[in-house]
Amino acid sequence: MRGVYCLIVSVLCDINLRVGALGVRKFPAGKYIYVGSALNGLEARIGRHLRTDSQGVRSRPHWHIDYLLLSKDTRIEEVWVKECEEKEECWVAEEVSRHGDPIKGFGCSDCNCVSHLFRVEDIDFLRKLGLRPWRKIYDSGLTP
Repeated sequence: MRGVYCLIVSVLCDINLRVGALGVRKFPAGKYIYVGSALNGLEARIGRHLRTDSQGVRSRPHWHIDYLLLSKDTRIEEVWVKECEEKEECWVAEEVSRHGDPIKGFGCSDCNCVSHLFRVEDIDFLRKLGLRPWRKIYDSGLTP
């Protein structure tokens, strides 16, 4: 499976985190969408994020999102996906930016986007972008 994915992440309380070379970033409590892609092994990439969740087993951060997911004050709620052959990650991030506030520089060190992480009020618009729910994590009782 190849494509783009959105992790729906809840930040349970206001937190300040050091995010690698980005330094300390503020994350107000709320709902966030992280946009990523994997053109070789989408399911494996999502699985890695689920294992990086504070409830999972990974403890050493590699990507910006790892720093956020390792916090005990965050959790992945859902994963949305869109199968595609070409990289659509930046296009999806641009569309998500129309619905949320960016965490500047987050997750986009290899492109020219403002961010790949956005604080949002709702996620209803994701379906209009061609994404579909792939897996509910906490709502369904499944744990990473």
